[in-house]
Amino acid sequence: MVLKAQELFWEKGYNATSLSDLSTATGAGAGSLYNTFKGGKKELFKKSLQQRKEDLEDFKIKLENSDTPIELIKAFFISVATASKKSHLKGCIVANTIVEMTFIDEELENEAIEILKETEKLYTTAILAEQKKGNIKSKIPAHTLGKHLITLWCGINTLRRIYPDKEILKQQIELQLQILK
Repeated sequence: MVLKAQELFWEKGYNATSLSDLSTATGAGAGSLYNTFKGGKKELFKKSLQQRKEDLEDFKIKLENSDTPIELIKAFFISVATASKKSHLKGCIVANTIVEMTFIDEELENEAIEILKETEKLYTTAILAEQKKGNIKSKIPAHTLGKHLITLWCGINTLRRIYPDKEILKQQIELQLQILK
């Protein structure tokens, strides 16, 4: 149920998604949604964001077990270029939430901000470890490079809507990733 609701929220955003939309997408009646998710629509949306946190945890485990974590990070970004046009137009539910909820719902905004900050911390940790091993020659501090990757992520999620073209996106992503040499 959460994944079906997440897909809808991802496409339409929180405010544009009605209870009727959620009922249709999940097959659950409005009453059932409220009984399952005591906070109603907002609670279901928070569960959708929580799913993204779980995906982040899975990626963290992959990074920790990788001999080449920076290559894994780069591959993640490059994979965005080859996503479907629909994926390009959807962007990132977390980044979308920050934009949509600023000035509207501080709690949801902060939940999304926290996910991107956790992602930044994950990148920073991997970058620092690779700098210490000499695998990244850049003298730019790891925390600055971690923020750069979050900036790249947020920018790419807008650029992919402007240019849903894999060659343009790949070129732009590769250009930004050159900083991790």
